[in-house]
Amino acid sequence: MDTKTRPRIDNAAPSPPSRRRRLARIGQAVAVGGALAIACLVSFALITHLLSQAYFISQDDGLLGGMWAVVATVFVYRLCYHESRSAALSRMAATLLSFVLCLVYLLIFAFSAWGMAALIGIGAMVLTLLGRPEDMITTGITTAVVMVVAGISPQHAWKQPILRLVDTVVGIGVGMVAARISLIITSDIDLTNDRSGAAPSDTG
Repeated sequence: MDTKTRPRIDNAAPSPPSRRRRLARIGQAVAVGGALAIACLVSFALITHLLSQAYFISQDDGLLGGMWAVVATVFVYRLCYHESRSAALSRMAATLLSFVLCLVYLLIFAFSAWGMAALIGIGAMVLTLLGRPEDMITTGITTAVVMVVAGISPQHAWKQPILRLVDTVVGIGVGMVAARISLIITSDIDLTNDRSGAAPSDTG
């Protein structure tokens, strides 16, 4: 007679608390994604409507402004409001530096690849000296976008830095509001924790 004991296979269903936690996380993930989607739509609509009121703005510039506002909204939207605030400050610092560099350049010169590269290099040097090398990427991207758009639309080229600054401010504002609302919605469970069901922490 075979006396060996076969291993027991536990096919028990997850406990009700575990199932509720999983369903809550799914619901909150949907809320986070929905809040970001709505925030991006609001940013895009605000900027495209605002820029459409300016007679010198083409439809292409309006669409570009809407896209840039959406980028700013996505950039600052985080699950932790402190991280959103830090991202917003970083984004504004990078945009302001790019704004100054591009505005001064475009008031004097026309777009050129050499000029764009020089501004990106100058921005990197300034940020390194200020002890904020982490903002070089955002500053470089912003500068490249502003300069290339100025090259595509040479009429009113010097206004491009101003327009992108407005886009960024609107996008950041909408993103911060959305981050705060999302934090309230997801305050029961910290979605930044691992999936093991660790206790929630303060994300405020």
